Amino acid sequence: MTTDVLIIGGGVIGLATAIELKLRSHSVTIIVRDFLSGASHAAAGMLAPVAEQIPPGAMLELCMLSRQLYSDWTSKIEHISGLSTGYWNCGILAPVYEKISRNNAQWLDKSATSQHQPNLSSEVAGSWWYPEDGQVDNRALTNALQACAIAIGVIIQDKVTVKSFIYEQNRVTGVCTTTNDLIHAEHYVLATGAWSQELLPIPVHPKKGQMLSVRVTDKELPLKQVLFGSDIYIVPRTDGRIIIGATSEDVGFTPHNTPAGMQLLLQQAIRLYPPLQNYPIEEFWWGFRPATPDELPILGASPYFNLTLATGHYRNGILLAPVTANLIADVINNKTSSLLEHFHYSRFYS
Repeated sequence: MTTDVLIIGGGVIGLATAIELKLRSHSVTIIVRDFLSGASHAAAGMLAPVAEQIPPGAMLELCMLSRQLYSDWTSKIEHISGLSTGYWNCGILAPVYEKISRNNAQWLDKSATSQHQPNLSSEVAGSWWYPEDGQVDNRALTNALQACAIAIGVIIQDKVTVKSFIYEQNRVTGVCTTTNDLIHAEHYVLATGAWSQELLPIPVHPKKGQMLSVRVTDKELPLKQVLFGSDIYIVPRTDGRIIIGATSEDVGFTPHNTPAGMQLLLQQAIRLYPPLQNYPIEEFWWGFRPATPDELPILGASPYFNLTLATGHYRNGILLAPVTANLIADVINNKTSSLLEHFHYSRFYS
C-alpha cells in the first residue's frame, strides 16, 4: 500500500493533522492501535492557556494561537462531520483559599466569587476569572474528527500497530505492522503520544492521570464555567456530566483506577464545590499523558528528512490540536515557522 502521508497515531493530534493534509489535497492514511486507549479519550478538554499560568514564551504563544483557532476550527469539523464537538467558550474560574498574585486575570473577592458561582466552599477567599478560556468535549471532538476524516477520504486502519520503521540512510522507506503489511509513503508523521518511544528513541514518557465523572440530577446545570482549583479541576458538560480530574502519576503504563486516586480527587473536588458529594458517580477512567522532560511538545523535524514529529503534548494535546495540524501540514508542504524551532527534538541532545 502507498499513500502520500502516513500518520501513525489516531488521537486528536493525528486526526487533526490528517484532516488538514487531506484538505490540502494529499492522500492520507492513519494507522491507530486503538482509538479508545490514547490520551484524547481520557482528557478533560480544558482550553486553558491563561488559567494554567503558562509562562511567557514560545509555549504560551503556541497555546494562545491554538485557542484563537478553536472556534472556526470546530465549526469546520462540525460542518463536515455533522457531529457536535462540545466546544464551549464558557470561561474558567480559578477559586483560591488564599489570595496569591496571578497575571492576566480579573480578581473577584469572596462576595463577587459567590455571586459568580454559588455554593463554593466557605473556605474560598476569592477567585481569578479567565473569560477567554473554555473547553471542548474531548470525546465528542475525537468522534467528530474521526467522522470528518472518513467523510473527506482519509483512510483509517484501526486495531493495527506499527512494529517498526524501515530506514534507508536518513530516509524512512516504509513501516512494518502487526498485520504483516508493508506500508509506504512519501512522508510519515509520528503522533503516537505516550507510546512514541516504542518507535523512536525520543524522551516521551507516560504520565498517568485518573479521572471520574458525576451526573447532575438537577434540571439546570449548577456550574456555568470550569472550576480550576490549585489541585483539582471540575468541568461541567452541557449534557449534565461533571468531569473531575486529575491525578499525575509516574507509574509507567500501569493501568486501572485506584482507591487512593479516587479518594484524592473526590476529597479535593468536594472541598472546593461541596454539592458534588450528592451527585451519583457515573464513570471512572484513566489515561497516559505524553510527557517530555521540559513538558513541551516535540514538533517538526526528526533525524529522518521525511519523518515529522507531532508528540509530547503532555497536558495540552486537546488545546494544541488545531495549531499542531497547521504547523505539521506546513512542514510537509515545505513551509517552515520560526515557532517550531523551540520544539525541535534536538533540544534534548547535546
